[in-house]
Amino acid sequence: MTLALVDCNNFYVSCERVFRPGLEGVPVIVLSNNDGCAVARSNEAKALGIQMGQPFFQIKDLCKQHGVVVFSSNYVLYGDMSRRVDEVLSMFAPDIENYSIDESFLDLSGFKTKDLMEYSHEIRQTVLKWTGIPTCVGLGTTKTLAKLANDCAKKMPQFDGVCDLSAPDIRQEFFSQIPVGEVWGIGRRSAEKLENIGVRTVADFIHMERSQARKLLNVSGERLIVELSGTKCHNLEITAPAKKGITVSRSFAQRVTKQMEMLEAISTFAARAATKLRREGLETSSITVFMRTGKHAKGEYYSNSCGLSFAVPTSDTLALVDTAIKAAKHIWKDGYPFYKAGVKLDDLIPKGTAQPDLFSTGDSEKSDALMTVVDAINRRMGKDTIHPASAGTKKAWIMRAGNRSPRYTTDWDELLDLTN
Repeated sequence: MTLALVDCNNFYVSCERVFRPGLEGVPVIVLSNNDGCAVARSNEAKALGIQMGQPFFQIKDLCKQHGVVVFSSNYVLYGDMSRRVDEVLSMFAPDIENYSIDESFLDLSGFKTKDLMEYSHEIRQTVLKWTGIPTCVGLGTTKTLAKLANDCAKKMPQFDGVCDLSAPDIRQEFFSQIPVGEVWGIGRRSAEKLENIGVRTVADFIHMERSQARKLLNVSGERLIVELSGTKCHNLEITAPAKKGITVSRSFAQRVTKQMEMLEAISTFAARAATKLRREGLETSSITVFMRTGKHAKGEYYSNSCGLSFAVPTSDTLALVDTAIKAAKHIWKDGYPFYKAGVKLDDLIPKGTAQPDLFSTGDSEKSDALMTVVDAINRRMGKDTIHPASAGTKKAWIMRAGNRSPRYTTDWDELLDLTN
């Protein structure tokens, strides 16, 4: 069995560069929600010492000094570009696991007559040509090996973007050069535990007694050794696992101190969660609303949540919004500057599988018809074209995104103008 992990390089930055090619070679960073911290960095930005997750206020002067181009997160654009990359990858393998927005595992086991190194270079070239997104490819007989090979392909220039760790002799050559902390599934604390007993490289790790690895890192540590030795423990998840919950939450651009503003935010979150629920063909039996102040806010810290259940599972926006408002009012406290709030839907089931309500008056059919129309209009005319009145219009609490690029691929009003 041979797996390939295709990983998009500095994905958020690469998405921005597709539409502004003049940024090639220029230091670029993308910020998190509310322009809080760096969540993506070009290689040039990394060379300046900008760290992943570093707060923007700490590097603002550095960015100005070195001409770093700063973007706010544009998740609509990134999601659509990810979909385009996935469409290209689907041409190269029948079985694919979309592991994250910028990573996919491909099963190449059926391509025994092909040179998989050449095939991987073809994958890279095609994705770059058709989407503009640069990638690296790691090959291995297990997920862990493919992931580690991808890391080598990124960091070691001699591989030219493609690394194959399928062969034992290749693994033996490179494992002694790779720190144990580079292994997928070994975090900083686990790496420290291993280093304390003299296990510093991947070669050291795979020669550990498996019982010792289990004792130190539980069963996952033992499985990592097995996978790094070339034996599969983790199967490809071709079908995405069923969602267990849907959460919509945001940090506020400015602290929310008025109940009306909080209820507008909660209404907006509940409506968006309902849209996601219907998109997945699901219904929910319970909703939880939560809100909290910042941990370093002046005065007493406050955090609370309230969960409510539905007698009959639903995906109706109006029902979810109404219940979310009731929950929000229950936990609201005057006098607190709220920093974050959200809505979580649990107990999800496929639509239509719940036992019908004996006392139903046919309202569910009317609800389904209304929601179908609402979703169709919002897809065609833009998100939130139709929304609950309780969600308001001013939205002073909405996240900061002062440097967001246009949604080039999903909004007619923001298409790239090629006439200038």
